[in-house]
Parts: sequence; C-alpha cells; structure tokens
Amino acid sequence: MNMDGSSISENTYNLLKKSMDASALRSKVIANNVANINTKGYKKFYVTFEETLNDSMVKNTLKTDNEKHIQTVSGTGDISVQKDEGTSMRQDGNNVDIDLEMANQAANTLMFNALVTQANSKISLTRYIIGGGK
Repeated sequence: MNMDGSSISENTYNLLKKSMDASALRSKVIANNVANINTKGYKKFYVTFEETLNDSMVKNTLKTDNEKHIQTVSGTGDISVQKDEGTSMRQDGNNVDIDLEMANQAANTLMFNALVTQANSKISLTRYIIGGGK
C-alpha cells in the first residue's frame, strides 16, 4: 500500500465523498419513512454505513509498533438500506416514529453540513498548495 501524501489525501477525499453519499441517501430514506407514516403495515427503512465503515477500519488497519505511525484504510465501508422489521409502533403494523424520524433527519442534516465543510476545507487547502501559498 502506498504511504505517500497523495494516497492519504485520495483516501480522505473518497471517505468524505462516500460519507456524503450515505448522508444524502439517509435523507431520502427518512423522507420516505415520514411519507409513509399513515401506511398500514409499513416498516421503516434505515441506512447503514458507519457500522460497516467501522468494521472495515478494524479489519484493514495496518499493524504498527508506534501510535504515531500513519494508519490507512483500504476499504471505506458499504452503504446499504435495511428494513426494520422490529416491533410495530401502532396496531396497524406501522413502525414509523415521527419524533425519532425528525430527530434523525436533523442529526443527518448537521452531519451532511459538517461533511461539506470538511470537503470545502480540503479543496481550499489543495488550491492554496497548488497556488504556491497565494
């Protein structure tokens, strides 16, 4: 695995991009859940990404003998949509909790905005470096 700055930079960019993709998909899934709040028997969906990313990082972390060594990750986790077949919130079989969905949407929006800020900072730094510090 290449340990130069460009591969680390590329890994960071790819992780930011994939995280933003997961957040955008999560927003759509939550909106779909809210739209089906009154659909009899509807089971909500959710997006998994952070869990698989964490698993990927644990499996792919390089073994080092010093905590200051650079850790790189070859995998970036998978984005998937899962159906929550858990208990029903209501007698009609629907398990969408509007308060929980709204809280998840707000948290997801904050996360997406933070990711955009990180991506913009990375792009600004790259432009600064390319411009020779001008």
